[in-house]
Amino acid sequence: MDKSALKLLSEPARIDGETPALRLFALLEVIAGKNQFFSLQSLVEETGLPKPTLHRMLQQLESAGMLQRESDGRHYGTGLRLRRLAEDLLLNNTVHGARHAVLRKLVEEVGESCNITALSGSEVLYLDRVETPAPLRFYLHPGSRVPAHCSASGKLFLSQMAPSQRRRLLEHAPLEQYTARTLIDIDALEHEIEKVKRDGHAVDNEEFLPGLFCIAMLVPRSGGRSNLGIAIQAPVMRLSPDKAIQFLPALQRAATAIAAIDAEAISTDRTGT
Repeated sequence: MDKSALKLLSEPARIDGETPALRLFALLEVIAGKNQFFSLQSLVEETGLPKPTLHRMLQQLESAGMLQRESDGRHYGTGLRLRRLAEDLLLNNTVHGARHAVLRKLVEEVGESCNITALSGSEVLYLDRVETPAPLRFYLHPGSRVPAHCSASGKLFLSQMAPSQRRRLLEHAPLEQYTARTLIDIDALEHEIEKVKRDGHAVDNEEFLPGLFCIAMLVPRSGGRSNLGIAIQAPVMRLSPDKAIQFLPALQRAATAIAAIDAEAISTDRTGT
C-alpha cells in the first residue's frame, strides 16, 4: 500500500458544518457509507470527535427515527425513517422522466415488460416499470418489492458485496421458498452469484413466481458499486433462456443510456449549469 493510501486510511472522517443540523447531516453521510452495524466507540475512533458529543448526536438521530439501536444495546443501524427517505428519493428523483423514456424504448424494442430496480435492505425495490401491450403479463407496479435472493436484479446487487457482507445479509433475512426453483441454501446461492459475476447478467427462472422469467443487468456507475438495475420480464411461454440472451445487447444499450442520464444529472448538479 502506498503512502497516499495509508494517509487516507489514517485521516478521520470529517464531520463539518456551521450549525448542529449540518453536523448531524455530515454524521449521517459517514453512517450511510457503512455496510455493517457500528458502535459509539467505533465512530469516536473514525471521526475523532469527543465521545459525549457523538453520544448526544446519536441520541438525536435515534429519537428522530434515523437510526435504531440493535438488540445488544451497543450497536446501531439505519432506522426506518432514514430507509424510507432513501427509497422516496430513489422513486421521485428528477431524472425519472428521462429514465422512463429509455425504459419505454426498451419495451418497444423487445416487446416485453421492463423495470428499473434498486436494493433496499434485503429486498429489491421497483423504481419504475413499463408494461408490455401483450395481453398475458405479470403486473408489478413501481414501489413493489421482491426478495433479493430469488430475483435477477437481487442477485446482481448481492454479487457486488463482499462475501462476508452478503452472508451476513442472507443469514438474517429469511430465504423463503416461493417456487420449486427458489434457491434457499446459502451455498447454492453463492454458487449462483459466482456465475452472475462471470456472466455480467442474472436471471430469475421461475424462482419468485411460477411462469415468470427475468433477465437483468446493472446500470454501470463510474467509480463504485451500482444500486440500479434494469430488467426484462415475461411469461416463460414467450421468453426462454436462449431468447433472453438475444435481448442482452438491447438491455446493455438501455443500461448505458440510463448511466449517461445519471452522470449528466450529477455533473449538472455539481456545476450548477
